[in-house]
Amino acid sequence: MNRLPNSIGYVEYAYVTQNKMTYAQLQNAAGSFVSPDDSAFKAAAAGADWNKSFYQVLTNQAGKDAWPITGATFILLHKVQDKPANATTVLKFFAWAYKGGDKTADDLDYVPMPDAVKATIAKSWGEVKDASGKPVAFK
Repeated sequence: MNRLPNSIGYVEYAYVTQNKMTYAQLQNAAGSFVSPDDSAFKAAAAGADWNKSFYQVLTNQAGKDAWPITGATFILLHKVQDKPANATTVLKFFAWAYKGGDKTADDLDYVPMPDAVKATIAKSWGEVKDASGKPVAFK
């Protein structure tokens, strides 16, 4: 996949590992040179304030082991639902995924959300309501 000799490109970690590509170490905010791997991504996520927002830009996080270009995937869900049955299905799916999906995430070369973050996210689901203000049931 070397189309431009002596160049560097950026692709997601899963693509690198699944295609056995070479990678570069990068210098992070603490001045350390780190390799992209699960522990470096977890170190970057550990520095985020997940109570403030689930949308996190995890570039240049503090920590000597943090990978400097880390991103978290997030889902947007309206707090007021016109179709609460659909919201119930969505929340049941994510409850299922968070309960038993860590191994699948690992197998796909993704990093599971830390348990504390999953708990914070699950707590926020109580804010999802139907048009009359009644919480959407999903358990």
